[in-house]
Amino acid sequence: MNPGVIKFGYLVAATLFILGIKGLSHPRTAVRGNLTGALGMLLAIVLTLLDQNIIRYEIIIAGFIVGGVIGAVLALKIRITAMPEMVALLNGFGGGASVVVAGAALIATTFATGAPQGQSLVATVASGIIGAVTFWGSLIAFAKLEGLFTESSVQLPGHQLVNIALFAGSLVLGAMIVTNPSGAVVYYWVMVIVASVLGVLLTLPIGGADMPVAICLLNSYSGLAAASTGFVLANNALIITGSLVGASGLILTQIMCKAMNRSLVNVLTGGGQASDGATQSSDEIYEGRVKSASAEEVAMLFDAARRVVITPGYGMAVARAQHAVRDLANLLEERDIEVEYGIHPVAGRMPGHMNVLLAEAEVSYDKLKEMDEINPTFAQTDVVLVIGANDTVNPMANTDPSSPIAGMPILEVSKAGAVVVIKRSLSAGFAGIPNPLFAADNTLMFFSDAQQAALDIVAAIKEG
Repeated sequence: MNPGVIKFGYLVAATLFILGIKGLSHPRTAVRGNLTGALGMLLAIVLTLLDQNIIRYEIIIAGFIVGGVIGAVLALKIRITAMPEMVALLNGFGGGASVVVAGAALIATTFATGAPQGQSLVATVASGIIGAVTFWGSLIAFAKLEGLFTESSVQLPGHQLVNIALFAGSLVLGAMIVTNPSGAVVYYWVMVIVASVLGVLLTLPIGGADMPVAICLLNSYSGLAAASTGFVLANNALIITGSLVGASGLILTQIMCKAMNRSLVNVLTGGGQASDGATQSSDEIYEGRVKSASAEEVAMLFDAARRVVITPGYGMAVARAQHAVRDLANLLEERDIEVEYGIHPVAGRMPGHMNVLLAEAEVSYDKLKEMDEINPTFAQTDVVLVIGANDTVNPMANTDPSSPIAGMPILEVSKAGAVVVIKRSLSAGFAGIPNPLFAADNTLMFFSDAQQAALDIVAAIKEG
């Protein structure tokens, strides 16, 4: 095919990618954005196949069929609560693909020319290091999220020094690939092994509370690895796509770090934000102060309310309670009660988790309020209904400088007239600390599964 047509087609594909990312910036346009990005990727794949003068398509078609079936099954079967695990795996597959493709290209070039030269070698080194770190780091993230490995931070003796040594070793091997092309293939795979160990050790210190940031960062890594592989293959579409993913991933990582009041270095090293001092224990905070409530008592609170804010968390996702919560909100609105939803940026295990759940239940996008928008209104709110949230509403972030979440922006629900917390128990959230909100004077605890609790409250309101 004419090279000019191919380049123009890649430009169109890149434009579709940009429009797709723009569409994903708001729930109302997210579906269209996803389809736009998918169309761009389809166009890029077709153009690449036409551009590479492929003689036999049998293996490629077989790969399409196998990969398509696996992808379709995963998309249909994946639980919404397991979406972060899937994203971690997809990040890892992207990094792994970059390693294999760059390595295959290096082998092919070596056999063809004897000693590859120039920019291609530098890009191959970058693809191998970043891709290997992404693949193995993503597998560890998946194992932590899936509960196959402890979610707690794991620190080995001299952990950071080992990481520095591994990174330096990867760079030395990369330099040997560039300066000694005749041995590039052997050096490349040794470098990949060293970078793989680095990927594992970089992710081990990251605890469950910081996993949303880790997922965003690994997503950025996968994009950078793909862009590097694009330079190896001289493929403009791959360069553009990888750059977009890498840049957007870094921006999202920065947003997540800000939302959690963490520095990126702090997250990567598994360090806490705690200062000197000791956080109070659960017994000290809860003993004799927690007030349990029934569905009927919660219904009585709603009878006298004029404004209600619902703040969902990971517990709502686990219980798949979004439809029951929507029905409760609709019932309250039928009684002329204003209802809005306060969404914390890191509610759940990945950015936008709660937005997706509520959109699935057909909750109006206009009712979903971000933290900065909803916080000033809590003082004028009669009842806040906290559903399965913990760290994102924990006042310790503002009051206890020794807390691991000290300084983290939270939903300031405690300022409302009354707070109802639906939770199975008083167990800690991802940060592993107690929550004084549960023992506050204006808080009632409704111990129950989130979905069943919402159904019980709806029944109690209708009977009242």
